[in-house]
This record gives sequence, structure tokens and C-alpha cells, in this order.
Amino acid sequence: MRASKTVVSRQSSVVSRKGSHQAIHISGAEGLYKTSEINKIIKDYVLRAMNHPKGKPDKVVITIEKVNREPLAIPLLSFSTVHCSSPAEARKTIVMLLSDAGISRKAILKALRVVTGRTAMRGAAMMLSGSAGRVEPDKNRGIRVSRLGIDKGFRRSLSGSLARKGINTATVKEAIILASKVASCRGVIAELCVSDDPDYTTGYIASKELGYVRIPNIKKKGSFSGGRVFFVDEKADVRKIIEYLEKTPVVVGK
Repeated sequence: MRASKTVVSRQSSVVSRKGSHQAIHISGAEGLYKTSEINKIIKDYVLRAMNHPKGKPDKVVITIEKVNREPLAIPLLSFSTVHCSSPAEARKTIVMLLSDAGISRKAILKALRVVTGRTAMRGAAMMLSGSAGRVEPDKNRGIRVSRLGIDKGFRRSLSGSLARKGINTATVKEAIILASKVASCRGVIAELCVSDDPDYTTGYIASKELGYVRIPNIKKKGSFSGGRVFFVDEKADVRKIIEYLEKTPVVVGK
């Protein structure tokens, strides 16, 4: 599901009476489901699109695509929370955790600029863990993690675990599932994510070793900044990583 809204934006270098029309992203969601679940999921996605903190969309597109290959079973990341009281404290935590994961300071600081920028990317940036070079083919589109789901029984177990922590929301569940797919990809060392939702101020760092680490107060409430960065090995095969993240179906079931 993709929900968007058309707004009139004016470029500072160009004066125009009518302005230029730009589609801004409101909401998005995706999952792998059985045919019998489709009707319910469509209703859930429409409700989410129409009741989002970023505003009411004027366009909601739902795409249903048949997957013709058996999904790979991948493990669910463990999850934890590092309690931070401010964006400054969250930034220190991010630097510490990513440094421990083997990411260079240069790459960390560049990634922080990506996720705190005024314009959020449509997808994720892909950055070399040492030299900080950006290696995604399209800097505007970025990388879209797709074709991911969770075993039905495993979903119930995850919901129970999250409920005991008071964080059993669709946002958290979907983030853990996505982070689990990214972490399962050979060549990806870690991930940094900050939501562009102005009402959601908890971001995360994830990796195979760290698990899914929630970081509250990663930005100030009301901020539309956000983004996602995948740190990859300097010698990684970027083409294979993109193929896995965007095209290979996976189901969390271990």
C-alpha cells in the first residue's frame, strides 16, 4: 500500500503564480499473506492510510502481486530498548552502538546527516561501512525492502512478547520484520532507521549481533525528518544485496 498527497511547492529559485505540484508520501505498508487473508489486510491498510498523523492522502494505491517462489525462512532478531531522554543522548547512543558494530566514524556521521535531513528519501541509502561511499544506484529512490512476512504462529508469539513490554503495535512489528530481513542479508553489517512520522520519535539500530535496538527520543516530536541507512561491507556485492532485499521473498519463521 502506498498513500500520498499532492501539494503545491514553490522553488526558491523560481517564481511561479501556480507553483509546482509535488506528491508527498503519507503512509506505506507491505506483507506476504495467504489468499484467504487478503480482504482483511486491504481493510487494515486503507484504515491506516486514511488515519495517518501526516494527514489525509488524496491517493491510495494497493497492489496485490502473486509470489511464484517459496519464501526463505529467516530468524527473528532479538529486541531491546536503550532508554534515551533526548535527541542528543540518542545520537551518542547511535555513535557508540554503530562504532561497536564496526562502522567507521565517517560513515556514522554521514548516515546521521541522511536521517536528519529536511527531505526524507523514498527508500534506504546504502553506505560502505568504512569509506562512507553511497552505493545505491538511484539516490532519490534508494533501496526498497520488499517481499517480507512472518509465519502466522510466530506473529502471535511476537505479539505476546511485545505486549508484555507495552509496545505491541503494527509499527514495531513491521519494523522488526523488516530489520530481520535486512540483517539476514550477506554483506549488510548494520542498519539505522528514523521514521519520518512526526508523531513517532523512536528509531532503531539493527544487526545480527545487536538485534533490533529501539532508541526513543531519536528526534523531536513534530519533526518530519527521517530516513534509513544500510551499512554494507566494503567488498560486498551490491547487486546481490539489492536483489535479495527487493526481490527475494522471506518469511520470519525461525
